[in-house]
Amino acid sequence: MQLSREEILEIMNNNCYPLSSKYNPDWILQNAIGSHCLWLQESLTQVMGLTPDMRVLDMGCGKAISSIFLAKEFEVRVWATDLRNSATDNWKRILEMGVGDKVCPIRADANDLPFADDYFDAMVSVNSLFLYATGEEFLKKHLLRNVKPGGEIGIIVPSFLHEYTDNFPESYKPYIDADGWGLRNWHTAAWWKNHLEKTGMVDIVIADNLFDDDGVDVFHKSARMVNAHEEPFNIIAWDDITFTRIIAKRRCSND
Repeated sequence: MQLSREEILEIMNNNCYPLSSKYNPDWILQNAIGSHCLWLQESLTQVMGLTPDMRVLDMGCGKAISSIFLAKEFEVRVWATDLRNSATDNWKRILEMGVGDKVCPIRADANDLPFADDYFDAMVSVNSLFLYATGEEFLKKHLLRNVKPGGEIGIIVPSFLHEYTDNFPESYKPYIDADGWGLRNWHTAAWWKNHLEKTGMVDIVIADNLFDDDGVDVFHKSARMVNAHEEPFNIIAWDDITFTRIIAKRRCSND
């Protein structure tokens, strides 16, 4: 059953994310890609130490609303980096929200980022790394080196409550290689913790499912918010999806 506007607005009024609730819900919905990215971004900032004028890489920023949120709420300088979305369109949104002096839109491939090693004070990535950063050497060769020693790395990705590897339930198999979001690269918090530790470049501070499994609730509300709760995969996996949150600190500069 499709939800009414009133029901959607009620879902979006989430006391767990008071900063996100300050933003126009229509603006959020118009620029939504996947689950509610401001909730997810806020969940990272609640456990990170962002301070004004920090240089922050927002990797896989989509339509840059997560970057705008960071600039407005924490007065950090953000490099809003994405491959699939136009930097020009993102720049228009940035200007409309009055943070043109804080947010720089970049269109770039994660395999060839135009940034210096050790440049950023922090990196955040919402709903992005699972798409391209699960390979054995990717993080070591690319993203982590752009964060300075001691800098924070905050990652949040959709995940399962159980690690399946190749042993997926039969009902999941049509979605394993789905274009743009296939399940092959969906993993648990334990998997992501190990994946980052293997680089030898970071120390893990937090590796959990969002707010002691509140990630399940975020998934449910986000699906309802865009009337996607009756899509076949969402019905099949309704009780198995959460969001994994990783907070790490860059250990060294030359690995």
